[in-house]
Amino acid sequence: MKKINRYIDSIFTKQDTILEEVILSIEENEMPAISVSPSSGKLLSMLISISGAKNVLEIGALGGYSGICLARGFTSEGRITSLELEEKYAKLAHTNLSKAGFGAQVSYITGEALHSLEKLLIEKQRFDFCFIDADKINYDNYLEYCIKLAELGALIVTDNVLVRGSVADDDVQPKPYTEIMKKFNEKVANHPQLESVLIPIGDGMTVSKVIK
Repeated sequence: MKKINRYIDSIFTKQDTILEEVILSIEENEMPAISVSPSSGKLLSMLISISGAKNVLEIGALGGYSGICLARGFTSEGRITSLELEEKYAKLAHTNLSKAGFGAQVSYITGEALHSLEKLLIEKQRFDFCFIDADKINYDNYLEYCIKLAELGALIVTDNVLVRGSVADDDVQPKPYTEIMKKFNEKVANHPQLESVLIPIGDGMTVSKVIK
C-alpha cells in the first residue's frame, strides 16, 4: 500500500506549501502524524466540489489538514462544523485554516464528540457532507449520528478503513482496531440507508450516500 500511495501522491498531487506548513506545525506541537494523505485530501476537496456541499460536519480536526482540504472544495460560501476532543488541537487547526484563508468558515466544538453530536441532533442541525476521522472504537456511533444529522443525498466519508491493509491481508500485522474496522466496513456496505464504496486511497476511505 505504501508504494501505491507514494505513486498516487507523486502523480496526482503537487507541492503544497500551505499543507506542508500544517504538517510541520503538527510535528512542532508534538501531535500524532495521522493527517490524511495528500491524495486523500485532494479527494475530499473534489467530493465537496462535485456534490456542491455547503454545510460540512468534520469529526476529528487534529491540526486542520483535512479541514483545509474540505474548505477548498466549496464552490461558493460554505461552512464547516468541526468536532475535536482536544482544545489544543482545535486552536492549532483554526490557526492553520485562518492562514489558508478559511478561518471565518469553520467553527470548532471541543470535548467528547458523542456529546457534541447529541447536542447538534437536539438543535436539529443538518449537514450535506460528513467526514469521520477520529477514534475508531466509536466509528459505529459516529456513523449513526451522521446519518441522523444528514440531509437526504448527503455524503458521509470515513477515513482509515483499510488499517494499513490489515483488514484484507492476513500477512499484514493486525492493528488494535483491525477487527473493529472489518465489522465497520461490513456495516457500511450493508447499511439499508447507505449506498457505499471503499476507495483504496491513503489508508482507505469509504464514501457513502445517504439514500433514505
